[in-house]
Amino acid sequence: MLIAAVVALALVWWMVRRSAGSAARLQPVAAGSPPVVTQRRASTTPASAAPAPAPAPAAAQPLPTELATFAWVREAELDPERRDTLLAAIRGIPRPPRSMQQLLSPEFLANASSADLSELVMSEPLIAAKVLATVNGAFYGLHKPVTSIGQAVTFLGINTVRSICLQYMLAEAFKPKLAEAQQAFDRIWKASAIASEMAVRLGKALHLPDQSSLATQVVLGFVGQLATASLIPPTGLAQWLGRDRLERARIEQELLGLSASEVGAVLMTSWALPESLVADVADSGRLLVTEPGRIDPARLPRLALAYLCARLGERLALGQLASLSDYYPQDDASVDTHHLRAALAHPALAAKLDAALQAPELQAAVQQMTGRSDA
Repeated sequence: MLIAAVVALALVWWMVRRSAGSAARLQPVAAGSPPVVTQRRASTTPASAAPAPAPAPAAAQPLPTELATFAWVREAELDPERRDTLLAAIRGIPRPPRSMQQLLSPEFLANASSADLSELVMSEPLIAAKVLATVNGAFYGLHKPVTSIGQAVTFLGINTVRSICLQYMLAEAFKPKLAEAQQAFDRIWKASAIASEMAVRLGKALHLPDQSSLATQVVLGFVGQLATASLIPPTGLAQWLGRDRLERARIEQELLGLSASEVGAVLMTSWALPESLVADVADSGRLLVTEPGRIDPARLPRLALAYLCARLGERLALGQLASLSDYYPQDDASVDTHHLRAALAHPALAAKLDAALQAPELQAAVQQMTGRSDA
């Protein structure tokens, strides 16, 4: 069944490439084609000066033609035969360790201590070893080596360590079989790590509720990308990954029937993850095509911040953005941030987000994680 599904997907890929008029046809990514990111010049305001008041929300911008002509598909809207083919392929993705369900349970997210987390991770010795190797690596730049999960929590915080654990638990399910696919998977993992660390720091700076689950939500937002990378032909991975988020969604729906965000929701549901967590992850990804006014205002800040961190994590990992220096979301003219810019006008975000993104501590952490630190 799985082999037949993969063959069917490969045939769809071939047909799309043959079709000269298809909007999703993959071409080599030309120079200058990454998402448009407009940055302001360095501010001349002294660092010690009080931050300027938040600007009034800008008038609603016209919907870009690319968004207006794109029809987002959900699982319930998928053709039954195509849905069966996709589900058969998804069933071939191995389940992560059972301990991941405990790690993601609402009770554990809300109440777990560093001791609880240490006990859970140590029950998976291979994952514990990988977590400690990562914590002691150049990515986090610790000046003192750590030898236990408890020590890692002391230095990095429980939310960061939880995210690292989750990444390695997911890694058990996503192992590329071909060397040519490894680079794409590595970039997705790096984007996930950068995005989750940004979520930890920005959630704290903005005093958002439920910070313990925000970084987890961001990591899980990459499950759909990993699943998609597992299902499409390896020869097309680099070209797919280099596109902006909207163009990738077009390609994903052409090849698989659903975009990566929807594929991730289907897969996480099959893993029996908490419904509320799956809904948050899926709705964050849907912000690409969803007007903020259609989202519960109480949920909007977390969904918008998760979406922002994921997009920035991707751009930083792919080299499309060199740093966060002088990056201001409202100046980002990319089509994949059209609805995000409106969402970021929410009072919980508008007043402090720019300052939080430009904070020296976050800037230094991002430089360290992208390997561009001078330290």
